[in-house]
Amino acid sequence: MSVLAKLTVKTVTRANKQDPVQQRRQKLMAGIEEQLKVAAAAVKGESYEVRRKVWAKNEHGEKVLAERMRKVRAWFFEQDGGWYVQCKYGSKALELGKGGNAVFVKELDDVEGALQALHAAVAAGELDEVIENMMKFRTTKPFESKRSEQKIVAGS
Repeated sequence: MSVLAKLTVKTVTRANKQDPVQQRRQKLMAGIEEQLKVAAAAVKGESYEVRRKVWAKNEHGEKVLAERMRKVRAWFFEQDGGWYVQCKYGSKALELGKGGNAVFVKELDDVEGALQALHAAVAAGELDEVIENMMKFRTTKPFESKRSEQKIVAGS
């Protein structure tokens, strides 16, 4: 009797626990919550850092899991006599309305209010369509090696 014959084998498809729209919304809200911490640290004149786990080599040359501090990049910057606050999904700034991708505030203290307004908009689902449109136009083409491209050129 084979080993597989002893096992109970069934066909199953894994169900997503959450709707993709809800997952994207949660991801963006988590990013905004992190930016609220960055803004609070910026008001105090500090930088906000988080612990990240990375694989590194120890003194014996072995790969080990280590914790490192990483500075979080702010979604806001000073320009034109005020502060611009962007809402980013991944590395792309989302369009917030009528061709604009940033909220303008006069003071650094007002950045937190703008981020809270963006958080409320995301929670209400106002940016779902913008995120969906961005996901449609992202460049995720199947990987093609350079060798296959060279064969096509050479074969022409």
